Amino acid sequence: MELLLLFSLISFPLAMRLNVGNAAGSSLSPLASGRNIERHSTECHHMLKHLYSGAQVAVHMPPNITAQWVSSSCEVRPGPEFLTRSYRFYHNHSFNALQFYYRDNHCTKPTYSLLIQGSVHVQQASWAIRGGTEADYQLHRVLLMCHTAEAARDLSAKLSRDCGLDEALKPEESYELWDRATGRDCTGPLGFSMQELLLLRVERHYRHGDPDSQTKELLLGDLHTDVSRRRVHKPSSYQPPLQSIKHSHDHSCIICRIMSRGSLQQPPSLPPQADSPVRVQGHWVSQRCEVRPGVLFLTRHFVFNKDGRTWEGQYYHYADPVCRLPTFSMHAIGHYSQGQPSAKVMGGTEFVFTVTQMKVTPMDLATTSLLNIFSGDECGTEGSWRLGVEQDVTPTAGCAALGIRLPHTEHELFRIESDPSGRRLLYNGQRPTNGSSPNQPHKRATSYQPPLVQCSPGNQGGLNTGREGDQNFRLGNGCIGCYCDCRFCLSTLVWALVILQIM
Repeated sequence: MELLLLFSLISFPLAMRLNVGNAAGSSLSPLASGRNIERHSTECHHMLKHLYSGAQVAVHMPPNITAQWVSSSCEVRPGPEFLTRSYRFYHNHSFNALQFYYRDNHCTKPTYSLLIQGSVHVQQASWAIRGGTEADYQLHRVLLMCHTAEAARDLSAKLSRDCGLDEALKPEESYELWDRATGRDCTGPLGFSMQELLLLRVERHYRHGDPDSQTKELLLGDLHTDVSRRRVHKPSSYQPPLQSIKHSHDHSCIICRIMSRGSLQQPPSLPPQADSPVRVQGHWVSQRCEVRPGVLFLTRHFVFNKDGRTWEGQYYHYADPVCRLPTFSMHAIGHYSQGQPSAKVMGGTEFVFTVTQMKVTPMDLATTSLLNIFSGDECGTEGSWRLGVEQDVTPTAGCAALGIRLPHTEHELFRIESDPSGRRLLYNGQRPTNGSSPNQPHKRATSYQPPLVQCSPGNQGGLNTGREGDQNFRLGNGCIGCYCDCRFCLSTLVWALVILQIM
């Protein structure tokens, strides 16, 4: 029996699980309580209030993944690796997964492909990742095919060194890397893993009164940012969503149609395009409720001021996977400098960010209680936190409860693209899976977080926050330009709140 959970109905608030507060007064609505909406922020506010471009979103529990699912863009994995995916799941639990790898960041020049065959069994709802479903999988076979002589030489060197390959690979010939029957496994040198199948989520997007607008997305588990940890990593967030071919009625998704025809022998080549200039000035907001490792649900709003040097970020964290139940918000202020195009990640540009000021607003009673536990100068004025009231934590060099240390500098990676509708998208570097900070150049990300969409151009003003009730934006992330090991701190937060209920 399939249980359909509408986004407007499902919620798993931390406060409710711990009996902290109630529906009438345990949390604030950052969108409903705003009293000072600036003219330049009207569109940004609207987009954050209506995530997913205003579509209704439903989650199927347990998810039915029987379909063909494909990438809707060129994906960037840590390394970096540029790839597209085409996965087909069958009623008998078997699957055929195609992964196509490319030389360039627009996925126009295929280098090699993998055909992965196996079985996957959907299990129970994930206790750790709210809104996700756990699954088990088995690999039966993995085939490799190179598409260029250069790729064949490079992979031959890797496989002969680490897997005892007897003969050099040849372009357009298939080679068996994994065979369950014989126990053969030569996938290690490629950094290959299918741990992404351990975590699933299926979303249906639709608009009332327009049945032809329906689309379905499959979100699979994330990959560890350290390639050497991929095989043992248990996903705690998601990769970019795959679109269902059967349920996709978005005729603008040209890439989906191209992907649906790809095969091991004929890898898809996406339409060529030029790299967009990286001009970040303006307002940028989340398009969907984002998930981060450590059970973080959030939305973000970045403002890069027209002086080309200063920036602001408003981050809203939530207790649920649909970003309806805010727990706390952070308002970061600082400066940045734009560097050179990345020599490591094609299409990326290097940035350096510094946070010099941070303000925190507790948005539910549970978080407010936790912040008031901390004594001394660890997080604002001791015992002074009130629900919905912003406090500047700069004088205490940040907030130990939330893992914020000030001042702090991070080395970032940015890129800008346009979606099929012509809207500008901003990608910034993926946070390290282990919760550390990219505070040194060699720690700079090699992949990206979900993109933000530009909601206001660069000739507009910055954020106007700080007064009680002025929670106009739902914003959030594991930080940009600040040290915020929120994964560890929020795990501590959960246990601290449990203790609060026992006391």
